[in-house]
Amino acid sequence: MEHVLWDKHQHLKQRNNMKVKPFRGIRPPQALAKQVSSRPYDVLNSQEAREEAAGNPMSLYHIIKPEINFEANVDEHDPQVYQKAREQFDLFKKNGWLVQDERDCYYVYAQTMNGRTQYGLVLAAWVDDYMEGRIMKHELTRRDKEEDRMKHVRVNNANVEPVFFAYPHREDLDAIIASVVAGEPEYDFVSDLDGFGHTFWVIKDAETIARITDIIAQIPAMYIADGHHRSAAAALVGNEKKLQNPNHAGDEEYNYFLAVCFPDNQLHIMDYNRVVKDLNGMSPESFLQALQEDFDVQDMGVEIYRPDALHTFSLYLDGRWYKLIAKEGRYDDQDPIGVLDVTISSDLILDKLLGIKDLRSDKRIDFVGGIRGLEELSRRVDSGEMQVALALYPVTMDQLIRIADTGNIMPPKTTWFEPKLRSGLIIHELV
Repeated sequence: MEHVLWDKHQHLKQRNNMKVKPFRGIRPPQALAKQVSSRPYDVLNSQEAREEAAGNPMSLYHIIKPEINFEANVDEHDPQVYQKAREQFDLFKKNGWLVQDERDCYYVYAQTMNGRTQYGLVLAAWVDDYMEGRIMKHELTRRDKEEDRMKHVRVNNANVEPVFFAYPHREDLDAIIASVVAGEPEYDFVSDLDGFGHTFWVIKDAETIARITDIIAQIPAMYIADGHHRSAAAALVGNEKKLQNPNHAGDEEYNYFLAVCFPDNQLHIMDYNRVVKDLNGMSPESFLQALQEDFDVQDMGVEIYRPDALHTFSLYLDGRWYKLIAKEGRYDDQDPIGVLDVTISSDLILDKLLGIKDLRSDKRIDFVGGIRGLEELSRRVDSGEMQVALALYPVTMDQLIRIADTGNIMPPKTTWFEPKLRSGLIIHELV
């Protein structure tokens, strides 16, 4: 079931600006950061987590993928699995693998991928900013996935993994972050699996902390880039605790949740591509013919062709790549949703020709993140698993922000942010 927390016209309501605060982070000692940290829970399955954590009792997977502590036949949603997460969290603290800072701090988390670095501010975001629509979303969430993460937050009484926000960049905040990262980092390592760099600084200076809080209070909204389910779960549990506390004062730690916030001009959205199992009864020839009603179709040969502009698509079929250019009048550039290439391809190819109406539930379609490259598309088609692949030009940050600002929702599987936030570098406890 789809679950939406605000109505379409929420953005029209009276809004205040953002409220954030520093917090006493729980994090690994310097020497253990690489060993403890992990990929986020939702980018790998249980078996992959089991393999990555093998021989490493300090791996955060023991907390965020607690099913790896059981035999493979135990359901990851079994109550004992969630309880195990809490046991592991307590064990990590007892063993000194996770230690809480003595004072409230902000933190800077930098990620480096392919020579490009983005600098995020780690903070505690206000639950009411989410509930009232100042933390803006561009995707629908599923209630079952929300509930899974809510159980994880409840049992640990903590936000073990951060969410990934974007904010309209500000030069004054850029300057503060630049001065922080000129100093010695707390953590600085490269992950073995993907070669991405992770660097982390602690901001303890009271004056700097106050300045950051004041600047962010001038920002009207932030945008969820990645982690819609984690955001919903964190905010809903915080709100739940508020309603359950007869002595609620508003300054309790549960009123806030863990976020890493990046300026919008540093973020990179990758393409998010589609592969389909069959041509809905058509031959390759008749499918290409049918495409010509809405697209200019060019045969690009056997070399990989990557779309290089909006409304241009790449199609892989029968060992050849095709360039598809959507014809005038087939889309609406004035509509924040209608202008998107995911909308155009969903309407004119996936639905109209291939009969795929629900991207969330149709088993004939799968999605491939841009980090895997277009080689993955041809590989899956050439293997016989899929019959056709479609590569899209990436969505821009401006498009994402416009959609969120107008109270709209993107179609499923639209944005792929990379690099993902590393989990385990910092945890926010709700007490």
